[in-house]
Amino acid sequence: MDLSTPALLFPAISLLLLAYTNRFMGLAVVIRGLHKQINDTNKAFISRQIISLRLRIKLIIWMQILGVLSISFCVAAMFFLFLDLIQQGEIAFIISLMLMISSLTVSLYELKISGHALNIDLEDIGL
Repeated sequence: MDLSTPALLFPAISLLLLAYTNRFMGLAVVIRGLHKQINDTNKAFISRQIISLRLRIKLIIWMQILGVLSISFCVAAMFFLFLDLIQQGEIAFIISLMLMISSLTVSLYELKISGHALNIDLEDIGL
């Protein structure tokens, strides 16, 4: 393995973190909108949404944490390979890949919950 192998992950991890941040910002907009709309007649509907939103926020934070750790281990792998510490570089790269897979797995779970939240909205429309 040479120095360019972990470097290939940089664009992917950066784009992944950007996508996660966009999801987080989208949730913030939804939460602020719900906060403005809440009243006594729709508290049950909004409380169902809030439960989903809280879980999604936690998951997105974990997605970001795992993504940041992934890029950190990727940098460490490149550093070790630069110093010709091949075994340490390979180990750091494997950890980076495992963290990225973990981040993507959490992302899939968050997408499932996101779909459920949209179904709650559709139920409220009642068509």
